[in-house]
Amino acid sequence: MLVFNRLIDALEAEGAGALVSLVKAEGSSPRESGARMVVRPSGAFNGTIGGGRLEWEALEAAQNALAAGRGAALRRTVSLGPDLAQCCGGRVQWVIETFDGRDRNVLAALAAAEQAGPFVAEARRTPDGRFARSIVAWPGEGAEIEVLPDGSLRERFFDARTRLYLFGAGHVGRALVLALAPLPFRTRWIDPRREVFPERAPTNVAMVHSQEPARELGAAPDGAQVLVMTHSHPLDLEIVSHALAARRFSFVGLIGSATKRARFLSQMRAAGLSDEALARLVCPIGLPGVEGKEPAVIAAAIAAQLLIARG
Repeated sequence: MLVFNRLIDALEAEGAGALVSLVKAEGSSPRESGARMVVRPSGAFNGTIGGGRLEWEALEAAQNALAAGRGAALRRTVSLGPDLAQCCGGRVQWVIETFDGRDRNVLAALAAAEQAGPFVAEARRTPDGRFARSIVAWPGEGAEIEVLPDGSLRERFFDARTRLYLFGAGHVGRALVLALAPLPFRTRWIDPRREVFPERAPTNVAMVHSQEPARELGAAPDGAQVLVMTHSHPLDLEIVSHALAARRFSFVGLIGSATKRARFLSQMRAAGLSDEALARLVCPIGLPGVEGKEPAVIAAAIAAQLLIARG
């Protein structure tokens, strides 16, 4: 989740927002330290700190803090068994911070950093009990949240979503972007036919009208996943050939039958692609054992396969 982007959304929609962060997690807890939720005054929220009674109480505390107005950060330690009657047996500590329009500029700078890539912020206590964040260099790998001796926080923020390049806005493409909407993917959805795109798409999807779809792969990051399901077999072949030749994508999938796979492999081998590169093509796509030809069923099987592939 892009934490500061969601906080800005909350400010724009309802004028205020709260950030709930798990800063410590010990023993058997439903989520690790660094789990976060953004809560709106209406009770709507993004993210999760683990569900159940723990999350219910954190949501209530966040709404109460918002009702009281922008104020000091609140910290609470909860033993899941004795305090909440949850059988996990762990112990967690959360921090709740509230924001309103006065924080817009600071949040915008943090949101821009979040969009650009991983960064680390130090959240120092101010005299009024709030946290003031500044972006710092991260000294190597570490926990997502570290509580410093003075009670301040060092936090690592990053977009953990896998980049997916989805070619084709037909029935399965449409079903797939909906299936992936709540999942950890950022999808670039590409088609040369502008009119086939819906009016709106989920927030993790960018709709791209391109007359040369294969060229989009040039800007794709290393490790991205590639899925090809256009309306044209020659276009499918062109995109798949580019993706396999690049040798830098973690998954290259093509919709179609075993016959289509064999035909494409033969044509790409004749064009000079090595057997090593060709072996990386996944076709047919979709988790084996999921039956059904409906677009939503196919999309569910593909989504599960992509989740497994991202590790």
